[in-house]
Amino acid sequence: MESDKLLHAANFSTLFVCMVLKFPQIFVLMRAKSTTGVSLNSLLLELTGSLDPDTLPELHWLSGMEGVVGLQHGFIVFVTYQMYYDYPPPTYLEYPILIAQDVILLLLILHYNGSLKQSLIYAVVFMGGWQLLTVQKWIIDLAMSLCTFISAGSKFAQLQCLWQSKDSGQVSALSWGMATYTCFARIYTTSVTTGDMQVLVRFIVMALLNSWVLATVLYYRKRSGEVQKKQD
Repeated sequence: MESDKLLHAANFSTLFVCMVLKFPQIFVLMRAKSTTGVSLNSLLLELTGSLDPDTLPELHWLSGMEGVVGLQHGFIVFVTYQMYYDYPPPTYLEYPILIAQDVILLLLILHYNGSLKQSLIYAVVFMGGWQLLTVQKWIIDLAMSLCTFISAGSKFAQLQCLWQSKDSGQVSALSWGMATYTCFARIYTTSVTTGDMQVLVRFIVMALLNSWVLATVLYYRKRSGEVQKKQD
């Protein structure tokens, strides 16, 4: 009985947090009208598993692999995998909400980068890849196997962007903090419901990497504050 209460609390708290998870980052971008320190490739990898070769040319070859590995990864693959195997909706209900918020973030980043016209290309890849995932069982299984690596790549893309810019002013620490919490909560809910090892490993890796990004954001924010005090 007590475990059921804890499970429900973890599920509903995760859903509640995810309903507003991206809002702090969206508001920061709208206020700053700048994308400094915010990685477009991190968002694309998180959402669809694709890359923007214009912003990361050295990984152009990886972008070209989309057709081989089923085009879509990250959030799209994860929610499709859960639905395909008829897992309990409370264990993945937040992902459609996160996808919608990521789409808004993507449009804002493209807008402030002057590349809004590219949104049509991303929409075509998004819809085509989503349909392709469920054509055969082996495709969704393979995509889920690669999902952890692609999602991890999104975090490293954000870390690389922070290391290069040394500026976390436009990156929301609150969003990354909430993302870290939801991963730890999902480690628990997955272990007591489906027990799916692929899903469990993904959440463990994401929890660790989200914590790393959060620590990096806070580090640069603290360093920026110290520099500002010295200048004053």
